[in-house]
Amino acid sequence: MKGLGFGALVGGILFLMVGWVQAGAIAYLPLKHPKLHAKPAIVLCAFGTSTKARVTFDYIDREVRKAFPDYEIRWAFTSNIIREKMNRIYARKGISKHLASLHEVLASLYAQGYRKVVVQPLHVFPGLEYETVVQICQKFPDLRIVVGEPLLFRWEYVKEVLKMVSREFLPPEEGINILVAHGTDVTSQGANITYLGLDWLVRHSYSNVLLGTVEGVPAGEAVLEEARKYPARRVRFIPFMLVAGDHVMHDIMGKNSGEGEKSWREILEEAGKEVDCVTTTVEGKTYYRGLGLYPETGQFFVRQIRRALEILERY
Repeated sequence: MKGLGFGALVGGILFLMVGWVQAGAIAYLPLKHPKLHAKPAIVLCAFGTSTKARVTFDYIDREVRKAFPDYEIRWAFTSNIIREKMNRIYARKGISKHLASLHEVLASLYAQGYRKVVVQPLHVFPGLEYETVVQICQKFPDLRIVVGEPLLFRWEYVKEVLKMVSREFLPPEEGINILVAHGTDVTSQGANITYLGLDWLVRHSYSNVLLGTVEGVPAGEAVLEEARKYPARRVRFIPFMLVAGDHVMHDIMGKNSGEGEKSWREILEEAGKEVDCVTTTVEGKTYYRGLGLYPETGQFFVRQIRRALEILERY
């Protein structure tokens, strides 16, 4: 290389080598990882509600925290509509609270050093919402997740829940009872098997108990017609949903004062029936009683979480 002295040439080579080493050192600086947690986290995953019936979630939260005091417990909500509505309300009122999706909660746990998670769905029927939860957990990267079973996942669970609510039933000589479930308008949904099986079970187990759904089968119209024809005067609604929220408050027990579609209560009262709905008292206030406000339901979810923790520990 003409015009360059030997010293300049060596200096240039050294400069390049030092530069490369420095660049390599920067490229291979150790990344800062969060401290990894030995214990799994627990995620309670519900559809959500924008009504005062969210007291149900508070009740379940207390039961789970009492059973697992040393575990990190988070909540996730599967309904986009409920999350957006409640988060707008919280923001407007200046409340430092945020309803998160399951994706958000799992990502947050991973970032905070959790690698094992129990996700317990609080759904009643093994329908679309539950299946979505399972799919999210199966595809979420780098987390070992065990998903618990929903309330009516097995027929033995169905029978236990029926026994639980049977203490609310009117005797046949006094009136008829209607289990009020959500239902699905999608015929291909596997949850329809559970709805129709439950209908068969109650009709073959009780002489005065019916199942009706707000959005599927067995259809509410047909069930109301049967209730109208029942000889005794009284009709009792038993919410067969985790949370006795908007559907129970408006579609079932609402009073529309002549505006909009009549509620089930109004239809039956016009037919001369005396209608009530099961309630319970929480901290001095009365609420329609969804399945989540029975102690047995909280105990069921605790058992499911405990089983999932054992699976994570053993396998």
